[in-house]
Amino acid sequence: MTPRERTAAARIDELREQLHYHNHRYHVLDAPEIADAEYDALFDELVQLEAQHPELASADSPTQRVGATPLDGFNSVTHAVAMLSLDKCTTFAELGDWVERCRGLLDEDDELSFVCEPKIDGVAVALVYEQGRLTLAATRGDGQTGEDITANVRTIGAVPLVLSPGAVAVPPRVEIRGEIYMPEADFQAFNERARQRGEKTLVNPRNGAAGSLRQLDPRLTASRPLTMYCYSIGWIEGDWQPTSHSEALAQLADWGMRVNPLSSAAPDLDECERYIEDVQQRREELGYDIDGVVVKVDSLAQQRRLGALTRTLRWAIAYKYPAEEATTRLLDVEFQVGRTGAITPVARLEPVFVGGVTVSNATLHNMDEVARLGIRVGDTVVLRRAGDVIPQITGVVAGKRPRRAAKVALPETCPACGSDITVAGEEAVARCTADARVCPAQRKEGLRHFASRLAMDVEGLGEALIEQLVEQDQVRTAADLYALERDELVALDRMGEKSADNLLAALEASKQTTLPRFIYALGIREVGEATAANLANHFGDLQALMEASVDQLEQVDDVGPIVASHVQEYFASEHNRRAVEELVAAGLRWPVRAASAGPKPLAGQTWVLTGTLESMTRDAAKAKLVALGAKVTSSVSKNTDRVVAGPGAGSKLTKAGELGVPVMDETELLALLDANPDQTPSS
Repeated sequence: MTPRERTAAARIDELREQLHYHNHRYHVLDAPEIADAEYDALFDELVQLEAQHPELASADSPTQRVGATPLDGFNSVTHAVAMLSLDKCTTFAELGDWVERCRGLLDEDDELSFVCEPKIDGVAVALVYEQGRLTLAATRGDGQTGEDITANVRTIGAVPLVLSPGAVAVPPRVEIRGEIYMPEADFQAFNERARQRGEKTLVNPRNGAAGSLRQLDPRLTASRPLTMYCYSIGWIEGDWQPTSHSEALAQLADWGMRVNPLSSAAPDLDECERYIEDVQQRREELGYDIDGVVVKVDSLAQQRRLGALTRTLRWAIAYKYPAEEATTRLLDVEFQVGRTGAITPVARLEPVFVGGVTVSNATLHNMDEVARLGIRVGDTVVLRRAGDVIPQITGVVAGKRPRRAAKVALPETCPACGSDITVAGEEAVARCTADARVCPAQRKEGLRHFASRLAMDVEGLGEALIEQLVEQDQVRTAADLYALERDELVALDRMGEKSADNLLAALEASKQTTLPRFIYALGIREVGEATAANLANHFGDLQALMEASVDQLEQVDDVGPIVASHVQEYFASEHNRRAVEELVAAGLRWPVRAASAGPKPLAGQTWVLTGTLESMTRDAAKAKLVALGAKVTSSVSKNTDRVVAGPGAGSKLTKAGELGVPVMDETELLALLDANPDQTPSS
């Protein structure tokens, strides 16, 4: 391999790792850390590098998939027809190139016509109707497998529970696809009511819609202002089959589905361009967030001939509008303290309307970013709300800088506790030198992390309540939460008897947990939920983990020297060890298993799970296989050692057959797990 090829390979690995991480943050956790425009730039760079170096292709690359893994708590649904993504363009020249590619794949005499519709920034769903009745609603998920959200979708008034008889009889079975979203006015009204009640507001309409559909209690979904536009038929069984996309939309409307009235036929490229310009001019008055226009080939026969690539459809494309930007004045830069003591500069802005919402704050990440931007207090700054997700300062309007604009300086002491601030080694992040015993900000953030859904999942322990408990010195460590009494909770602001009872019940329920959740809840630096699971599976016991050396920790999958040192340092602290002991003494428990002795029976093997398992969730099966030493991946390749296939297995099972990969059913999997009981974690 040449030096140039090694450089490309290293960059490809780096991009894949970043994109997998941000896919998980966006699609699974609903907590994105970068704007869509930044993600798109990383994705486009990877696509280009992989095209230049086909020898480095990988089935596990983010370019070969659509989204991310479904959340725990919902049953998995395998889509009969994959819900693929759309390729994108940002200029009319690129749109014209796409049209020419379509022409090149069709017969010379074929005439092309199109349908255009606004690209709503919501959540894609598939609705299955049987004999005209809604029987299933599923998220797109990773395109092949989504989440069963039927109970939640049934609460949305815009989604018919029963299709209306139309000019064409309702088919025996049909899958209808659409986008669930929050109208802007309803989103603002919802947040205003939440503010008046002292409750947490939604970040933006898109994340609000996604979070609402992932509520485990449908009553909460019903309280959110959700609606839907349908945009296609995924598949249909019966005598009637549409011949065009526009015919399908018209029939969906006839059956009572909500179809966007702005969907419009476009006979040629010129008409597509006129439509795109018209919608862009009307964007702010639409009443809902869009990030572009979808252009589709109208003829369904032509769609079938054009087909699809691994990740995207050939017969449709998304014309993406430029990220929305605005200028505003930087009023001040304040510094926030995170749970690990990280000091983050936050820009306080003169409120400005951008990307559909009013923005008054933006993170500046760290002092390196402040220096890169050359930002000063009083500057006029360019604010981008790229992808309508995260406000980001992208530059300074130098010509508007006031004469006495103040430089932004990192404070010498922590704004929360007054302790010294330091920047260690080559780290870009400054940190408070105190810990949570001294720094109330770290204590608050640590408690928020401890109670979060992926950690101890203590429902009702929100930011405002933690603020009170810390400010009144009622809670100094996580263990103190389990010593709270009803009377002292009822005495807090906005805390009635029922809320106090609910919180105490949630705390009691959280005592029955798992070792991975407990490790993650401790808030050790650089230890996310995946690393916590690897540590738990490797050591099997909390005490063994607490006594592990750096060398022993580095033997764990995906744990390098930095993470290993953070884990070792955490448990070397007498204060931290005492905090862990206090939590155990408070009654926190998890299923215990011994770490496996000697080599693991599946070490070095790659397994794939597909279809639905009846005796356990796929996540539970994955954990058990990982505990036996297997690497569990999401795609089948020539390097796959075994595929476990349950009911509903689709393309992965087919590919396994083509490649000659051995396949086992759930009964055989259970027999394997039963033969190795001491090495598999409790589900």
